[in-house]
Amino acid sequence: MSRSDDLALIESGMLTVRGVNNTVVLSNKVLTVQDTGFVLADASAGQLKITLPVASTPMDVRIQRIDNTANRLLVYAAKGESIKFHTHLREGGYPFCMVLGGGDFWHLRSDGAGSWVLIDRLDKTAAGRVVFDTSIALNPGGWGKPSGVLLSRTDWPWLWDHAQQSGMLVSEADRTGMEGCWTSGNGSTTFRMPELRGEFLRAFDEARGLDQGRQAGSRQLGSLQVLDSTVSTSTVTGLYNPSTPENEAASRAGLDPINAAEYGNAASYVGVGGGNSAKAINEPNNFGVSRPRNIAQPVRIKLI
Repeated sequence: MSRSDDLALIESGMLTVRGVNNTVVLSNKVLTVQDTGFVLADASAGQLKITLPVASTPMDVRIQRIDNTANRLLVYAAKGESIKFHTHLREGGYPFCMVLGGGDFWHLRSDGAGSWVLIDRLDKTAAGRVVFDTSIALNPGGWGKPSGVLLSRTDWPWLWDHAQQSGMLVSEADRTGMEGCWTSGNGSTTFRMPELRGEFLRAFDEARGLDQGRQAGSRQLGSLQVLDSTVSTSTVTGLYNPSTPENEAASRAGLDPINAAEYGNAASYVGVGGGNSAKAINEPNNFGVSRPRNIAQPVRIKLI
């Protein structure tokens, strides 16, 4: 290795540690070349914006967050430049990224030609990934709840790119029954994330043939069960709780409540010989939806 190579390594190491003793960034700041290296930021007072130097020379910057508030910490490239992350979604990268949660960090390196390249970050899980967690708190690194909320395409451009390329994007008008999908929101400035809270997730069939005719992200009705809650009539099939008032029969039998309208004319026959019909839509207390034994585990989605 030549002397020049040795000097380059030394300079690279100095760039990495530069800034360790700098004052924590508490308000919007445009970094200079001298500010690069290790940068601590605190967004507890409100949204914080840090702008990177012009990427005209090789340099490193690691921006690490020390607060754990819900305020946004935004890291912008200089005007006309980009930060190259999630390049599988957009080859040229994005004008900014977010540092989310206490301890989250992004380590970026200038390519000397107008872009910052992602070297490392706290959590490199792909955007849009869904996982179960063992805490109701959100982990740092870019996680949120798949709660079906509307998002701004400008604020979350990489997530909007993911939605468009997912094969699971529907219009807002078609959302009912497709709650596991992204929607196009108002068609111009917003989009909606999937709503997964309180739902059982089933693996998409993908041509296996066990769950045919389904679209990815589509909602499937639960299996309808019939209750003989008052024991004043007989049914072809039913679950019976002699000490349970009618309006508690479904929950006592371990069934979920139903939206009767979704089951149309589904009915049970009542009376000796099955002479009468009790429809779910008219007598919802006599019906419920079956569920397996389960644990309520928080579900999370990767936002960046």
